[in-house]
Amino acid sequence: MIIDRHISLEILRPFVLGLGLLVLVFIGFSAAKQLSAAAAGQLEMQTAFKLVGLNTLVTLEILMPSAFFFSVLAAIGRLYRDSEMSALYAAGVSRGRIVESVLKLALVIALLTGVISILGRPWAFRTSYELESRAAAKFDLKKMATGEFVNMSGSDYIFIADDLDLERGRHKGVFLQKNYEKARRSEIIIAEAAELPILNPGHAMQAEFFKGYNYLLDLRNTQDVTLQFDNLIVRLDNQEAQAQYRRKAETTFNLARSDQPRDIAEFQWRLTTPLATLLLALMAVPLARSAPRESRTRNVLIAVGIYIGLFSMTSVVRTGIEQGRIGELPGLWGAYALEAVLLVVLVRQPWMTRR
Repeated sequence: MIIDRHISLEILRPFVLGLGLLVLVFIGFSAAKQLSAAAAGQLEMQTAFKLVGLNTLVTLEILMPSAFFFSVLAAIGRLYRDSEMSALYAAGVSRGRIVESVLKLALVIALLTGVISILGRPWAFRTSYELESRAAAKFDLKKMATGEFVNMSGSDYIFIADDLDLERGRHKGVFLQKNYEKARRSEIIIAEAAELPILNPGHAMQAEFFKGYNYLLDLRNTQDVTLQFDNLIVRLDNQEAQAQYRRKAETTFNLARSDQPRDIAEFQWRLTTPLATLLLALMAVPLARSAPRESRTRNVLIAVGIYIGLFSMTSVVRTGIEQGRIGELPGLWGAYALEAVLLVVLVRQPWMTRR
């Protein structure tokens, strides 16, 4: 327990400091982007800060393994440099015992990373999409109140309003028009008022009209239809937002039952993030070994190369799965199997095992 506590404290000090600095840098970058949108009137200030927090939560699944890897590298390297590791070996502590201490702490960090990746990530994306959609809806409402014809939320509908009740989210004196080229028809809606379309991800957008007329004009001059209404709901396509929502904001349980390549890639990414944390931490132990007064530059360069290579390889494999070029098996599991082999190679290298 004394050894575990000593090594854990040596690792946790740079880990907390490094993770804190990385989080602060990301918050600064994200805040600059969101606050710029808030200054432009696209977001409320409260929404901007919520989005910064949610984006930071998503990023933790990458920042935590990265910070822990370099913290293990720095902590174990310092123990070798200060001859503390030599003292432990002289006292009968084996290298396996050192790895065990690192592994125990790595399991805790991997568990936290797994919770963020499997549960926190989809919740954060789902909440972010909802906040962004509401903000976009409100921004579109302001834009559509200028008295100019605009394209409604990227759909085929052309919309114009004479006036706007921002508090109730209603337009006054509205006109909506859409052409159906294949059917050679045109639809026109004229109403006293209309409510803003709801832009919730995963759901079809809709606009509700009050007291007006709906005209279906046949461009072939065969038959026109006129409909008078008190209340009319028009549904708008939102396929792109639905696809984005389903993949990143869908629950891990639902992704596990999907056979779509993009869903499989997202599912395997969430499950393998804790595995990446463990492998990186264990690889840092042999990479940190050095003789007293020996330069650690070579080991650090190798460690950085392995770190970059690991995430580059998993990114390439993930893209291959999404595009259907790599199957569900081996999938990302194959990439991490190669990294496990690399870990064994590092441990067995003579220049890695000397005291």
